[in-house]
Amino acid sequence: MLALTFIGAVAHAQELIVSAAASLTQGFRALGQQFEKDHPGSKVTFNFAASDVLLRQIIEGAPVDVFASADSKAMDGAAMQHAINSATRANFAGNRLVFVLPSKSPHRLSALADLAQPAISQIAISQPAAVPAGRYAKAALEEAKLWGVLEDKFIYTQNVRQSLDYVSRSEVDGGFVYATDAALMRDKVRVAFEVATPEPVIYPIALTRRSKQAKLAQQFVDLIKSPAGQKILADLGFANP
Repeated sequence: MLALTFIGAVAHAQELIVSAAASLTQGFRALGQQFEKDHPGSKVTFNFAASDVLLRQIIEGAPVDVFASADSKAMDGAAMQHAINSATRANFAGNRLVFVLPSKSPHRLSALADLAQPAISQIAISQPAAVPAGRYAKAALEEAKLWGVLEDKFIYTQNVRQSLDYVSRSEVDGGFVYATDAALMRDKVRVAFEVATPEPVIYPIALTRRSKQAKLAQQFVDLIKSPAGQKILADLGFANP
């Protein structure tokens, strides 16, 4: 029994829990596979959701070793709540915000101002109060003085992947997503135009203060920042930060 208990403790000691923005799903799963290959006996468990949702879980005590968000605001919130080890914080990837249409949509749009036309009646946008993609989109619309003009058309979503799903199923006329998300469904959505955001779309990462696997967590972050890790992300369309 003592031997089994020890073995179980060792196995548990090698588990790394990573909470990451929904838009990082494919990239981090690939990185997780590479990490497990490079570190035999380790297991990376992922939790993907909107960045603010993940932050709330961490603050409330969820056992998380690494936090990766889709904007600085969420990570700043983590720092203010003393939820992360700020010394480990780093930007590791960039992205672009785009407006997508269902692949068979008859609409031809080229700029944010085109969304004001009556033919566009429903627009998927992630909830700005909780999702970085929504914040980026709102900031761009406010800068173009279109937020109030378009607000009645918005269909709010829980994360950027839900926005992508709505567009792919033609449940809305179009929506705001990241370029990397649009690339996942080239057969179901098409990019109408790129959205110029007041601030660049960046992804910060950091170790949490409550991590019980600080060494392993840092090794995972090191992989992401390494040339091999950056190539995995670049192959999926992410940019260098």
